Amino acid sequence: MADSEALSSLAGDPVAVEALLQAVFGIVVDEAIQKGTSASQKVCEWKEPEELKQLLDLELRGQGESQEQILERCRAVIRYSVKTGHPRFFNQLFSGLDPHALAGRIITESLNTSQYTYEIAPVFVLMEEEVLRKLRALVGWSSGDGIFCPGGSISNMYAVNLARYQRYPDCKQRGLRTLPPLALFTSKECHYSIQKGAAFLGLGTDSVRVVKADERGRMVPEDLERQISMAEAEGAVPFLVSATSGTTVLGAFDPLEAIADVCQRHGLWLHVDAAWGGSVLLSQTHRHLLDGIQRADSVAWNPHKLLAAGLQCSALLLQDTSNLLKRCHGSQASYLFQQDKFYDVELDTGDKVVQCGRRVDCLKLWLMWKAQGSQGLERRIDQAFALAGYLVEEMKTREGFELVMEPEFVNVCFWFVPPSLRGKQDSPDYHKRLSKVAPVLKERMVKEGSMMIGYQPHGTRGNFFRVVVANPALTCADIDFLLNELERLGQDL
Repeated sequence: MADSEALSSLAGDPVAVEALLQAVFGIVVDEAIQKGTSASQKVCEWKEPEELKQLLDLELRGQGESQEQILERCRAVIRYSVKTGHPRFFNQLFSGLDPHALAGRIITESLNTSQYTYEIAPVFVLMEEEVLRKLRALVGWSSGDGIFCPGGSISNMYAVNLARYQRYPDCKQRGLRTLPPLALFTSKECHYSIQKGAAFLGLGTDSVRVVKADERGRMVPEDLERQISMAEAEGAVPFLVSATSGTTVLGAFDPLEAIADVCQRHGLWLHVDAAWGGSVLLSQTHRHLLDGIQRADSVAWNPHKLLAAGLQCSALLLQDTSNLLKRCHGSQASYLFQQDKFYDVELDTGDKVVQCGRRVDCLKLWLMWKAQGSQGLERRIDQAFALAGYLVEEMKTREGFELVMEPEFVNVCFWFVPPSLRGKQDSPDYHKRLSKVAPVLKERMVKEGSMMIGYQPHGTRGNFFRVVVANPALTCADIDFLLNELERLGQDL
């Protein structure tokens, strides 16, 4: 009863509600925005799991807490979280904090609506349509369809499902028993969601034929042709090729024109996973990396990555104009998608997706685009390329930095060779010892809170760092700090 009364008094008191939210917004501005994007602050305040559980007091109890305690909870949540807007956060394919995109996220969270019908989300249905139209135009299509999805992995999965449905529409009703063995093709550098999507859709991971990649991580079209012939000889039916524009580790761009030629010869659906690299289409200087993307049937593009629109903002774009999304995924729920509404029911987009409830993901991108303009977003892309180039050139002037390869994108992959291993490349255990360096340096930097950089093995290569140069707030000084800090952290190794 006491809890109910406390909740009722707050909910029925607009002054108290406003005071709480004003205080929370103040904490957010102070801790997450100002401190969280300041180079003078830590990227994270690292704590071991058991200690963090105690600091956060995670237990949920019967008795409610005071407003002062709640505000302290809010401050602690931010304090012990990783600051992905920090200029020294290089760990993921997303980073930075765009204030206009954040404003859009605050508004959508406050309105708390679902983007499935025009009657409940009129502004956002029209806005999504316009944003998708703009993205399609950048791909090179004057018409088509699309939808915002909960992440690039789901966009890729939808593309596979759409390609299957287009070829075998009976499978929607009759299931997998109507299908012959199917084969889809992607490079060894593809995102892991292709394998997961094949498993989830019942195709099985064996249906994914892995095509060779060249030394830079780009799909080899000649091997794609060979793999298609092999699949057909084995009795499988090829139906889709998933190319990648901006691979996760090396940042490679598959040769889309040559791949499109193969797809055209064999009548295959061409999907381009441009979740990471799609935003390069905004740059007149660098968009040649995606030459041929206009020949795709579908494209996945995540503006929450290189454009810093904020999680999540993931678009699936289609060249199709036959309402394939709705035919493939729709179930025509009569309580939601009534056909005798007082407005054009084509504006109800919810039946295009597998979800029912669907969050609004277009406003943050729309508001940021309104503020920056296409020209501002283009400068953002070009600046990322320029800073990645600066990082590479600086590495070449310093002892102890060895590039995995010259990057064509903003993924800069390298080894830090500590003093004890320099000049010992011919030692039989050199690569084994070098592979242990990145994990040690990662632990040191995270526990100090100075920066965050991802590392991974790759093929026969031992662990190396992958710096993602994407934060719009990055400067040359941040790049210099990164190099100096690695030297400092690794000087005793």
